[in-house]
Amino acid sequence: MDAKREAAVKIAKRVREAGFQAFFVGGCVRDLVMGREPSDYDVATNAPPPEVLRLFPDGLTVGMQFGVVVVPRPEGNVEIATFRSDGRYLDGRHPTEVVYAERPEEDVRRRDFTINGLLYDPIQEKVLDYVGGQADLRARRVRTIGDPRLRFSEDRLRMLRAVRFAARFEFVLEAQTAAAIRELSSGISDVSPERVRGEIVRILTEGQARRGFELLDETGLLKEVLPEVKAMQGVEQPPEFHPEGDVWTHTLMMLEGLKRPTPTLALGVLLHDVGKPPTFTVRERIRFDQHVEVGAKMAEEICRRLRLSSRETEQVVELVRHHLRFKDFPKMRRATQLRFIRMDGFDEHLELHRLDCLSSHGNLANYEMARRLLEETPKDQVRPPRLVTGNDLIERGYIPGPQYRLILQSLEDAQLDGKVQTREDALRLLAEQFPLRQP
Repeated sequence: MDAKREAAVKIAKRVREAGFQAFFVGGCVRDLVMGREPSDYDVATNAPPPEVLRLFPDGLTVGMQFGVVVVPRPEGNVEIATFRSDGRYLDGRHPTEVVYAERPEEDVRRRDFTINGLLYDPIQEKVLDYVGGQADLRARRVRTIGDPRLRFSEDRLRMLRAVRFAARFEFVLEAQTAAAIRELSSGISDVSPERVRGEIVRILTEGQARRGFELLDETGLLKEVLPEVKAMQGVEQPPEFHPEGDVWTHTLMMLEGLKRPTPTLALGVLLHDVGKPPTFTVRERIRFDQHVEVGAKMAEEICRRLRLSSRETEQVVELVRHHLRFKDFPKMRRATQLRFIRMDGFDEHLELHRLDCLSSHGNLANYEMARRLLEETPKDQVRPPRLVTGNDLIERGYIPGPQYRLILQSLEDAQLDGKVQTREDALRLLAEQFPLRQP
């Protein structure tokens, strides 16, 4: 038993010793039944929150209005929730009233999916199943507890969660559950951008991104949350560069190649060609003039719509903006190559390019060239200390202004290209290329 689970068992035992029921509940039970290691543990109990706090004085009352107390432990926090049955949901997310319950079966029937509605007795080490969750796990399907239309009307985000679980575990959506999502998909627009972003990012990063986006499309959710990605479908590409097919197919293939990526890399892959649909033209051949510039602007708008942080937005936009630069890598000056590979997050640029190649023409020559340069060039050559500074220019009588940047970059280029190695070389080049005007 790992330390995290052991800590959760001790908490459950303490609740039991006080005369209350205590079970593991939710995703941790699902994972245990599937033979997976849970990332965290939740406990459900009939003990009211004041009793939970009496047992665990260090508990955090972050969700007291819903009967939730978080017990901090070095091995990992454990969430303790009092059994409850919820009233009506009028805002598509929160129940109008919370009524505490005595029986665990009342509690699980308010939850979203059968596979998340299992209970586990950590003392007797047995599963309690009031909703048919074990049968659905064996059948590899995602099914709501009760009427799917009611479950999705209570919290519309559950539609995205259904897709995420089906993709993550390579399950199918049960027929009525899928039909309800298709019927209610437009309601996802009522969910806050932050919550939508959370599910989209999880779909992209949990290991089955392609399947997730295929399901988003099949259920009608894609056109609601990311219409710009939906627009990729049917947009043809030049077959000599993209024998795989349209922009949608190309993007799906790249998503399939993602292996537990960062959110920014995953979003960069998803959006790298988002500028192609609005720039599609046919003149002698298929063209996407300015699609990188258009795509970078669109990616920024999408990231801001989803409320990504400024840092994440900037990285995604940079991935879109620079993804075509690799085609010119062999023709770049060494200085330009080194400036490119020292960009922040260049490992993500490199991986996006690799996936881009593998999902189209298959030629990795430029990728390998950039990768070797990155791996073989000492850091002090990639980003060497400046041989000449702005203070040197001032001392030599150069008038401060925009030209400083041009002068210093030109001298650094010469340094990166190996044309100058010493400060004296750089000062000599300065005098030759940028002579001071005599009064």
